[in-house]
Amino acid sequence: MPVSTPKPLISLNPIHTLTLSLLLFSTATISHTPTTIPSSSSSSSSPLFSSEWRSARATYYAASDPRDSVGGACGYGDLVKAGYGMATVGLSESLFERGQICGACFQVRCVDDLRWCIPGTSIIVTVTNFCAPNYGFPADGGGHCNPPNNHFVLPIEAFEKIAIWKAGNMPIQYRRIKCRKEGGIRFTVSGYNIFISVLISNVAGAGDVAAVKIKGSKTGWLPMGRNWGQNWHINADLKNQPLSFEISSGDGVTITSYNVAPRDWNFGQAFEGKQFES
Repeated sequence: MPVSTPKPLISLNPIHTLTLSLLLFSTATISHTPTTIPSSSSSSSSPLFSSEWRSARATYYAASDPRDSVGGACGYGDLVKAGYGMATVGLSESLFERGQICGACFQVRCVDDLRWCIPGTSIIVTVTNFCAPNYGFPADGGGHCNPPNNHFVLPIEAFEKIAIWKAGNMPIQYRRIKCRKEGGIRFTVSGYNIFISVLISNVAGAGDVAAVKIKGSKTGWLPMGRNWGQNWHINADLKNQPLSFEISSGDGVTITSYNVAPRDWNFGQAFEGKQFES
């Protein structure tokens, strides 16, 4: 059934999107969305997930206008309306995987600084953005997101859950965990004529999307290509056909949602399908 009928999305190419991601760190709006740290029983045998903590550093940004809602390099659009709220992160180039990791979830905690860390705390964040390198500075002297640095850029509301804001550039530890989301996977369809673009969001389990297939009632399964982030596209005449989707996540799990969009679907609509286990 339709989830909502937003205005058709504007399609941006990857270069424009990654450029816009720089602006996000000074303009994004974030609102608090409580999350629950998964118990050990939710761990997976997949190599994506590990109980081992890894080292990185983190900085923060503050929104200049509470109405701002830039979606970042993963293409999720308004992060608040999309349900991600303040629990988001932008990753440096060494972690971002050219957008393939969009939607993944990490548990993050502050370490090694008793002055600034808030003891016994951690946060869970979803990857929604990219922190571009700044080669005007060395990696160890201002170029926080330059390779080979593993760097997290957090909204200040999330940062202050684990550290005092005066800390600035903080040492942290992180580990990838399964995502927990409410409701099903969301498919937002945009495009024109035979060009179809689908934004895939609210993905549980691994959180990322490795492959997508689409099917009309008059076609077999058709592979879609990644446009940028979690926007997937295909050139196919699928109007006046109910749409089904097959989604494969980074941990090798595949889920199929049949007839997610009805026969009379239109560009600019969003639909909800099945969900991965978390």
